[in-house]
Amino acid sequence: MKRLVETITEYLVDYKEDIIVDISEGSEVLVIEVSVNPKDIGKIIGRKGVTADSFRTILGCAGAKQGKKTVLQILDSKKK
Repeated sequence: MKRLVETITEYLVDYKEDIIVDISEGSEVLVIEVSVNPKDIGKIIGRKGVTADSFRTILGCAGAKQGKKTVLQILDSKKK
C-alpha cells in the first residue's frame, strides 16, 4: 500500500524528495498520512478536491481488498 501511495504522489508533485508516507494500521482501519512540500499541497488536493477524492477512491478500493477501511490525510512537510 505504501508503494502505491508513493507512486501516485510522485506523479502529482514537483518536489519528489519531500514526500513522506506514514501508514498506521489497526485491525479494521489504515490511516495513511502523506506529507509533501507546502508548494505541492494544491496539486495533491486538486481543484475543488477532485484529485484528493480520486486518490481516496483508489486507496479505498485497495484497502477493501485487504478488508480494511482507509483514511487519507494530506499534510505539508513543515507541519509534520
